[in-house]
Amino acid sequence: MEETAQQALFPWSAQLNVGVEEIDAQHQELVNLLNALHASISAHQPLDRTRAALNDLADYTRTHFVVEESLMRVFGYPGFGHHKHIHEALMLQIKQLQQTLDAEHTEISPDQLDFLKVWLIQHISEADKRFGEYLVKVGTAQEWSAHVRETMERRTWWWKFW
Repeated sequence: MEETAQQALFPWSAQLNVGVEEIDAQHQELVNLLNALHASISAHQPLDRTRAALNDLADYTRTHFVVEESLMRVFGYPGFGHHKHIHEALMLQIKQLQQTLDAEHTEISPDQLDFLKVWLIQHISEADKRFGEYLVKVGTAQEWSAHVRETMERRTWWWKFW
């Protein structure tokens, strides 16, 4: 088996597509970052390298959530409040994980990594698919896709949100 195949926690699957190109691309990046975290842990890299991989995942997740939530507000998504609450709960858990790693100078356990994997798969497969269907239904998905892509590429605005 190839080394990269051994290190991947899970591959991206078209079954995870939500039907909105830019959100799907961001989800793919989240999977890549989670796989990079897994690779760091599997390679027994120093704790600071693993913490940096976790930070990258946390930062991109936060940015992705801001984009999703902004779109939900702009297009009047009826499930916005609940979806935002789910996002906030995950970010709190990631922050607690970061604090635990810093305080105890310990590694991320397989259970913690598995939690992140399962959470991401379930969230995309359920909540994000509902949101994607809503955007496609209201016919707005293509109107903002280029703007979102450009904003994510610049990534100069994210600091204003936290």
